[in-house]
Amino acid sequence: MVVINATHPEEFILLGFANHPWLELPVFIILLVTYPLAMMGNIAIILVSILESRLHSPMYFFLTNLSFLDMCYTTSIVPQMLFNLGSSRKTISYVGCALQLYLFSAMGGTECLLLAIMSFDRYVAICRPLHYSLIMNQHVCILLVCIMWLCGIAYAISEATLTLQLPLCGINTLDHLLCEIPVLIKTACGEKETNELALSVACIFILAVPLCLILASYISIGHAILRIKSSEGRTKAFGTCSSHLIVVSLFYGPGISMYLQPPSSISRDQPKFMALFYGVVTPTLNPFIYTLRNKDVKGALVNLVRRILCSRL
Repeated sequence: MVVINATHPEEFILLGFANHPWLELPVFIILLVTYPLAMMGNIAIILVSILESRLHSPMYFFLTNLSFLDMCYTTSIVPQMLFNLGSSRKTISYVGCALQLYLFSAMGGTECLLLAIMSFDRYVAICRPLHYSLIMNQHVCILLVCIMWLCGIAYAISEATLTLQLPLCGINTLDHLLCEIPVLIKTACGEKETNELALSVACIFILAVPLCLILASYISIGHAILRIKSSEGRTKAFGTCSSHLIVVSLFYGPGISMYLQPPSSISRDQPKFMALFYGVVTPTLNPFIYTLRNKDVKGALVNLVRRILCSRL
C-alpha cells in the first residue's frame, strides 16, 4: 500500500484484477462491446417511447426514465474502467473518485425506487384497470418520478459525503474497479461502525422497502391473473409483467449481496464482479429484455427504422 501525508490522497490507485491479470483483456473487450450496445439500446427505447404516440402511457414513461438512468449509470463507471483496463496507469483522481461515488450512488438508489414505481404501475393496470387512468394520470406520474429522483440524490449525497469524511490514514489504494461506498468504507481506517450502520439503515429504505413493495405488488398481480378465466387473458397479463420481473431480479440480486451486508464481510473480488453485473450487464440487457418481450416496442422500433430509411431515400 502507498502511504501519503495528506488529509486525502490526490488520486487513488485502482487495483482492479491485479490478482487475476489474465482477466483484464477479456473484461476490456466485453466492456468495449457492451457499452455501445447499452447506449444504443437505451437511446432506441427513449426515441420510440417519445416518437410513437401509442407508447405515450405511464408504463413507457417510466421505461424511458429507466433507459435514461441506465445510460447515466453505465456512463458513470465504464469509460474510467476502459481507460484503466487498457493502460498501465490504473488511477483515478480524488475529485473524479468523489464524483463517481455521488453519480453511481444516485443512479443506483434512484433505479431501486423506479423499479418499485414500475411494479406499482403494473399492479394498478392489472388489479385496478377501471381506475388506471384516474390513479396513474400524468401529474401523478411526474410527481412520482420527481420524488424518486430527489430520494435517490438525497441518498447519494448523505451516504457518499459520510463515506468521504472517513480517515484513510494515508492509504490511496482501492482493491476495486471503481469508487464504491462499501469498498471505501472497508478501506478506511479507524472507527467506521457508524458508517456501516448508516449505510445499512439507508439501504433498508432504498433497497429493502422498495423490494418489499415490488413483492407485495406481484403477489396481488399473481392473484388477479389467476382469477382471469381465459388463458389468452392470463398470458397477456403475465406478458406485461415478465420483463419487469426479469429486470428486478437482475438488478436487486447483486445489489442486495453488496449493500445489505457489512462492508467488512465483503470478499475481495465480490465488489468487482457485482459492479460489473449491476453497472454494465443489467443496463445492457434491459433494452433487449423489454424489446424482445414486448410487441408494441418491437413494432415501434420497426416503424422508427422505416422512417429513418425513408428519410434517407
